[in-house]
Amino acid sequence: MTYSIVARDPATGEIGVAVQTGLPRVGAICPWIIAGVGAVATQALSRMSHGPSGLELMRNGHNAPEALAAVLAGDPDRESRQVGMVDASGYAASHTGKNTIRFAGHHVGEGYAVQANMMLRDTVPAAMQKAYESASGPLVVRMIAALKAAQAEGGDFRGSQSAVIKIASGDLKKNTWEGLLYDVRVDDHPAPVDELERICNRMRSYSVMNEALQLGEKGDVEGAMARFQEAVTLDPEEVQMRFWFAYDMTFDYGHFDPVREVFRDVFRKDQMWLECAVRVFEARPVEDRAGLLDQLRALV
Repeated sequence: MTYSIVARDPATGEIGVAVQTGLPRVGAICPWIIAGVGAVATQALSRMSHGPSGLELMRNGHNAPEALAAVLAGDPDRESRQVGMVDASGYAASHTGKNTIRFAGHHVGEGYAVQANMMLRDTVPAAMQKAYESASGPLVVRMIAALKAAQAEGGDFRGSQSAVIKIASGDLKKNTWEGLLYDVRVDDHPAPVDELERICNRMRSYSVMNEALQLGEKGDVEGAMARFQEAVTLDPEEVQMRFWFAYDMTFDYGHFDPVREVFRDVFRKDQMWLECAVRVFEARPVEDRAGLLDQLRALV
């Protein structure tokens, strides 16, 4: 009833797990991840303990194939399970029990594994493999490409309802809750993979916007504006991201003129953002030598 991918990006070390199913709230059941350790997808007749148990084994030095073999060895219903694992070193493994509901299968590639059961067609794993390997860009983009390919190939024969993606840093952290880069759940939606992609694009736009602000802080205004336009392209509808970029460029880094038209466009869409600027200024005041608040009011 589910298709999934676990993967590690060799360039960044990021690890991730992404899942879609024809039931609600798959994000509460199937995906497990710890930064610097690994990721697990446990599905079909899902045994949730395979997630934390597999991660604990990988944290203690076992690679993904060893961890998968260990959790299955103690599972009397392993022939009804489907599990995928990847560790922080890029070792991947997958298991499809012989009693898993058809069509079911998996594929293990270099640094990733895809698995699917109760599919409309038996070609879903191959479609996921091809999409992931041929996609470019950050890990989140390539993993969503794999999910979209599965859905385009027919996906769960009952339909689709929920999806999730979790991506974490490849660096081991002191606490298990640290290092999570994406934690996006779509618990009930007629097109959950599309909605997952929309939300992740919004998150990516904020990340790119923060990179633009770092350039602005260093005085590279031209670079900051170019990077900001990349953020806008990722999510053309997100007004708040534009507001915070313009506000921080102005009041934190002293670059008002380059973002004057950004403010004007934001205020044109909703004058509430002018009130937001005033309230933020009141909460964290800076010396307003040029009367910037008055200049912002004049843009309305």
